[in-house]
Amino acid sequence: MRYYIISGEKSGDLYGSYIMESIKNHDSNATFICWGGDKMELKGGKMIRKLNKLSFMGFWEVFKNLFTVLYNIQLVKISLNKTKPDVLILIDYPGFNLKVAEYAKRKNIKVFWFIAPQIWAWNESRIKKIKKYVDRMYAVLPFEKEYFKSKNYNVKYFGHPLSQIIDKRKYINQNKKKIISLFPGSRKQEIKKMLPEMLKLVKHFRDYKFIIGGVANIDINFYKKIIKNKKVNLVIDQTYELMSYSSACVVASGTVSLEAAFFNLPQIVCYKTSFISYEIAKKFVKTKYISLVNIILNKLVVDELIQTDFNSENLIICLEKSLNKKSINTLKKNYENLMEQLNSKFSFNLIVKDMLSFYNDN
Repeated sequence: MRYYIISGEKSGDLYGSYIMESIKNHDSNATFICWGGDKMELKGGKMIRKLNKLSFMGFWEVFKNLFTVLYNIQLVKISLNKTKPDVLILIDYPGFNLKVAEYAKRKNIKVFWFIAPQIWAWNESRIKKIKKYVDRMYAVLPFEKEYFKSKNYNVKYFGHPLSQIIDKRKYINQNKKKIISLFPGSRKQEIKKMLPEMLKLVKHFRDYKFIIGGVANIDINFYKKIIKNKKVNLVIDQTYELMSYSSACVVASGTVSLEAAFFNLPQIVCYKTSFISYEIAKKFVKTKYISLVNIILNKLVVDELIQTDFNSENLIICLEKSLNKKSINTLKKNYENLMEQLNSKFSFNLIVKDMLSFYNDN
């Protein structure tokens, strides 16, 4: 069969590559048309658009790039008509993907969605379109199944994909070193806003080595212009190796916060966007927290520094606290609770088997 897969985020590119690998195990004649990154391309995906042309963070930033967004939507429509896929698999990226789902449904293409849109956080009205245009939805957070059930929409929940992706056995013998890792995000706009402030930590923690966890979809010279002569190292696409050695990390809000939890790593979660985007978000976003760790456990487990609170003074205070032995022991207990909720039995193979079974039955 022909599979059309769309992911607009770095984490989605990773998940997409695992989905593709599992599909190959069940469908030896599978072909893939993709919007995503290097990992999906390496699995044999014919790339229509790469991540650096897709990802924008914040309401105002999306508005400023509206022409690009609209162009991309038109490009998808043209591509769907030309390639005529049997299946459309959407991964996260809700604002864009919901428009694609609507169009695909009109073309009688089966629509599967991996990582349910977080409408429990904002824009709950999207449930109407989800019911109408998405044939099968897969949630990855433990409370989402009941949430969608309360909206009269059934989703499938097999656990969180990181349970399969992060094989702790590979890192179990790694010794923690005096390293503080910085993960400023996977988009240029968030790196530009957050990395300079993160780098101010270097002179206050002279006993620690600082390493930036960079991403391949960002040009290395972009990082170098921000780093200048700071005493830090930069590694590209080595998130888990870096986390396994680190004593603590400072991360941009997103999947990386959950990844740090899998490594029992003390962390500070940061978020900064434009003033306009933040003011709009304050009016519409309904969650108390931004970190997935805090959202799932429904309490403040890891420190969050948002917008004006994200500054070097607060970073220093939070990092000093997170490196305290008592804080680390408390954090580990909370992480254990988190792992229990995330379901370690997750398998991409289960997702794909369910997709193909649903496709064949309908």
